[in-house]
Amino acid sequence: MINTSALRDTPTLVGKNVRLVPLAPEHAEDYFASGLDAEIRRLTGTHRHRSYAQAQSWCASRAEDHERLDLAITSAKDGRYLGDLSLYAVEPENESAGYRIALSAIEFTGQGLGREATELVLEHAFERVGLHRVWLHVYAFNMRAIAVYRSCGFVVEGRLRDALLWEGRRHDALLMGVLRHAAPPGTFHGPGL
Repeated sequence: MINTSALRDTPTLVGKNVRLVPLAPEHAEDYFASGLDAEIRRLTGTHRHRSYAQAQSWCASRAEDHERLDLAITSAKDGRYLGDLSLYAVEPENESAGYRIALSAIEFTGQGLGREATELVLEHAFERVGLHRVWLHVYAFNMRAIAVYRSCGFVVEGRLRDALLWEGRRHDALLMGVLRHAAPPGTFHGPGL
């Protein structure tokens, strides 16, 4: 049985290098700016540009949406905004949810920040929310992300052929999932685990 209040209570999750905090109005400017990074847009397959007003509205509405969990990834050292992540499409009856993460700039990749954020949210999803399965989509060309997801216990479950049309080329998306009991030993480093 999942604990839906663990989604409503919008936790703060703290790791060695990242701190996951509820996505809120104070993140709107950075959230908007992250949508302007061309490489981040390619890696996430984001075609449309959101306006600043849309970014403000989205960040302001997160605390009221109890069907999903939206967190800002911030630096544990100085509080700098590093990106955002979500547990969404939560299916309580199946103990399942989707996952997405986007660092806000290429400068933050390759430092283990995405992996640490993913480990923190998986710990929360499995240990606090009570999910059994977490799944995601990743474009097949995003080898760095695929390697990170694999290191966190995700396995490829399927392929969505030609799922993305980007600058005249079609790209496959991989469906990856991780089960609670299949997460690698030592993946979760939170207090009491």
